[in-house]
Amino acid sequence: MTAADVWLPLPPDEIDGLPEGPRYRFWDGGEEFPADPADCAFYVVPYMKPAGVGLRPMPLMRSVRVVQTLSAGTDHVEPGLKHLPPGVRLCNARGVHEASTAELTLALILASLRGIPGFVRAQDKGEWRGGFRPALADRSVLIVGYGSIGAAIEDRLVPFELARVARVARSARTTERGPVHPLTELPSLLPQADVVILSTPLNESTRHLVDAGFLARMKDGALLVNVARGGVVDTKALLTELESGRITAALDVTDPEPLPAEHPLWRAPGVLVTPHVGGPTSAFLPRAERLLRDQLRRYVNQEELGNVVLVTGAVGM
Repeated sequence: MTAADVWLPLPPDEIDGLPEGPRYRFWDGGEEFPADPADCAFYVVPYMKPAGVGLRPMPLMRSVRVVQTLSAGTDHVEPGLKHLPPGVRLCNARGVHEASTAELTLALILASLRGIPGFVRAQDKGEWRGGFRPALADRSVLIVGYGSIGAAIEDRLVPFELARVARVARSARTTERGPVHPLTELPSLLPQADVVILSTPLNESTRHLVDAGFLARMKDGALLVNVARGGVVDTKALLTELESGRITAALDVTDPEPLPAEHPLWRAPGVLVTPHVGGPTSAFLPRAERLLRDQLRRYVNQEELGNVVLVTGAVGM
């Protein structure tokens, strides 16, 4: 491979084992670019930056061959792909966020079911409030979006003595844990679930997947947990259900995001909101560095890359 620029959002000298050959440039989304974007061949998009930051250099990247995100989703960079030459591989960060996101999913479920937010508010007032709360044991859980994160969530659900776990993905398949149902079977699965977990990518087929009809099919008292993307849920429809008290929700992602201070979702009954913190934990850095070392080694050695989501100019893009 001819030496070319690799843009990294992590300082290159802090990542052990990067392959020799490329010129490594550090850019974490700052105003000034580290070099001419036209010389960038491998672009690693800055992580956890405001919308649009990672898109800024893309119209100038005439030589880029790989765009690598450090997020599980790629929807935030896909608008910039139209500026890139054909044949550019877009890769996601599968393998980086499974542990952290699955941990948060369990935390949201348990906190919501056991009423932890109410206990914290009572503690702030010095009030001792007991009560009877539902357990996760004996519940039926539905995972909508059964990729690597969905599977990691199920791994952590196993010890909780669930009555049932149902799995849904775009198309049907069989796994060691059991069948994965296609999206077309959602209407029959939703009424059976006590907890519905969203871990699906955001794309045209999943935007507002959770609409008024989806929510109406959820059983009374069910919990909706969103660790996917805010746009998977129709916020207006969700607010209607929350305000009726029929279901509850735990949301790590929202639409809009960040959620404005005056937004009614903050004050809706039965909702727990966390500010999109599924990925950024102490587990992120070692897994992100491992991914970058592997992908760059493959790139330098002209081997097939992992985690390829799409290729620009390909049929159907």
